[in-house]
Amino acid sequence: MIVGGCLGLGLWYRQRMILSVQVLKDLGQILEMLKSEIRYGKATLPECCRHISAHMKEPYKSSFMEVFYRMHENTGEKFEVIFGEVLGSCFSKLPIEETDKEQFLQFVSPNSFTEEKMQLCAIEKSEESLRRRADELEKENTQKCRMAVGLGAMSGLLLVIILL
Repeated sequence: MIVGGCLGLGLWYRQRMILSVQVLKDLGQILEMLKSEIRYGKATLPECCRHISAHMKEPYKSSFMEVFYRMHENTGEKFEVIFGEVLGSCFSKLPIEETDKEQFLQFVSPNSFTEEKMQLCAIEKSEESLRRRADELEKENTQKCRMAVGLGAMSGLLLVIILL
């Protein structure tokens, strides 16, 4: 049981590392969709959120719809505040680092641009940073995943030997 538990912990760490790369790729895909909606659909950012929610899976789908509904209520809150708040709570459930979250939310920062071309440049910059980070993590994870599973199994065996 001890070996199985330690091996399971190693497998859990491995899965978490793989999931973090997938989340970064999902965020890059979201930014790509935002660019398309702004560039070709000439949509506003709240409208982009509604369109994106139709193509995404959970937890992103409900988060983008919440942003759209809250902006549609017209309570006077700024888009960047609502977007940061809603997606920030969505990101708290995901295995990504704080710097990656900030990189994604950079295009809606309070000092961001309202003009279309500048918005697109900011989104492209965020997208490129996230793509580079995902590539780095993917390279690191091939070795780290094997090591996590191996260390899990070996630590279980070591505990069994010590307990005997």
